[in-house]
Amino acid sequence: MNTNTYAIVIGRQFGCGGRDIGKMVADALGVAYYDSELLIETAKNSGVAREYFESKDEKTPSFLSGMLSLTLGFNSGTYLMSNSPLNEDSLYTIQSNVITEIADRGPCVIVGRTADYVLRNHCKVISIFIHATMDDRVKRIIARGDCKTEKEAITRAEKTNKMRSSYYNFYTDKKWGEAETYDLCVNASVLGDKGTADLIIDYVSKVIKK
Repeated sequence: MNTNTYAIVIGRQFGCGGRDIGKMVADALGVAYYDSELLIETAKNSGVAREYFESKDEKTPSFLSGMLSLTLGFNSGTYLMSNSPLNEDSLYTIQSNVITEIADRGPCVIVGRTADYVLRNHCKVISIFIHATMDDRVKRIIARGDCKTEKEAITRAEKTNKMRSSYYNFYTDKKWGEAETYDLCVNASVLGDKGTADLIIDYVSKVIKK
């Protein structure tokens, strides 16, 4: 295990502000931040179009092919695609390799993508889960233009959270959103984005000093 670095991994409900809060934490601590940037890194290392990764991002495999067990040891930088399209397990393996490469560069904040599980034996991991009330999530979803109505926003939030939960539960031996899975769970509706970020920063600062 690399004890010279650490990764703050943020799980989040859709619409709770997890990405914004994660960026605040990274900026305050002066560490790298990865969310959509992780898809760019993954696509770059694999030779697969970023759009293809985006279409599969945090989604449970539609079928099992056994590819995961066959490709766990490959180097993502030298991976060559066959004539068959990459399945979700292969994409997950490529992304996992990129996550470990990113963690080796130094302290970072990574949002989602089971990074806490991927890095569990690789470096020090501080796992955070951010949630918020449905009312607050709906307001944010509409404000950022993801949906136009409250009904659409609720449906989108529930569907996305279900996909994230299925994805996380499929690839790990833990349960998405359950307190015992994480080091710290925070309700962003109580403190707001900045207050939540400050709480996480204070927590992380104490943990890394131990």
